[in-house]
Amino acid sequence: MFIAMNRFQVVKGSEDAFERMWQGRDSYLGEMAGFVEFHLLKGSEAEDHTLYSSHTVWESKAAFEAWTKSEQFRKSHARAGNSGSAAPLYLGHPKFEGFEVKQTLQRKDTAA
Repeated sequence: MFIAMNRFQVVKGSEDAFERMWQGRDSYLGEMAGFVEFHLLKGSEAEDHTLYSSHTVWESKAAFEAWTKSEQFRKSHARAGNSGSAAPLYLGHPKFEGFEVKQTLQRKDTAA
């Protein structure tokens, strides 16, 4: 399994606009072999920003890499930049982090 994350420092006061941008954009992830799930995460607040992360889970690193080279990737990121609104929604560029899953623990079924 492979987890791909992009971290965004969203300008204070722009959180709702940032979330609406994500919720309103076309996602082609479901068309991709090896895609498992997506999460938009909201994290801690700092003085000038709120931390967000987009988090996708893939069956393998190869499946994720195929996504990044696909037409679906190009279409989904065509208007994903930081310049579409009157003022930038986030500080700087998103920071990408990729992780190969080495261990997974799941809650055991407690039903008898």
